[in-house]
Amino acid sequence: MSDDLGRYLAAGPRVGLRAFSLDDAEEFTARARESRELHRPWLFPPCTAEAYGVYASALIEEPAREGFLVCEHGDPHGGIAGFLTVNNIVRGAFRSGALGYGAFAHAAGRGLLTEALGLVLAYAFGPLGLHRLEANIQPGNAPSRALVRRAGFRLEGFSPAMLLIDGAWRDHERWAITAPDPEDATGEGDATQRL
Repeated sequence: MSDDLGRYLAAGPRVGLRAFSLDDAEEFTARARESRELHRPWLFPPCTAEAYGVYASALIEEPAREGFLVCEHGDPHGGIAGFLTVNNIVRGAFRSGALGYGAFAHAAGRGLLTEALGLVLAYAFGPLGLHRLEANIQPGNAPSRALVRRAGFRLEGFSPAMLLIDGAWRDHERWAITAPDPEDATGEGDATQRL
């Protein structure tokens, strides 16, 4: 793993996170095509080089978006196991973003995305400076609900016909997590000192 650390933005015992690159189109789209059965009807990641170029460019260039490829350690070919994104980043008093994610079929059910989500939360609540992340999940997507529950997200509500997915307006549950309050750990400090 020590050789891998230099190529990652963050690394855990089994996975590392790296930024999206236009050079990843071939592997990403091949993994997305292999994973269609796993992803449908919940998720539609880009399956062609052209679609990937548009998707990755937005994650690379737009300041209100961050994207991370989840890579399994020790795979000399990149080993893209999945992806996580933070979209709709709002600064100021809100300091919030919307979480998106997907595991590829060869990596599903192995805990790799759980580990990667922990790394993304540390980044979002640390260097990115966010206070809150929200994940909007279709009610029937049990694996996705289990993932955010394991990470400490709480169910906050239900939104009918919230997002247009695969040509239809889909209901979603709203799950969220907020940054740990430093005062909770120490019991010290005054709220006015943080303003």
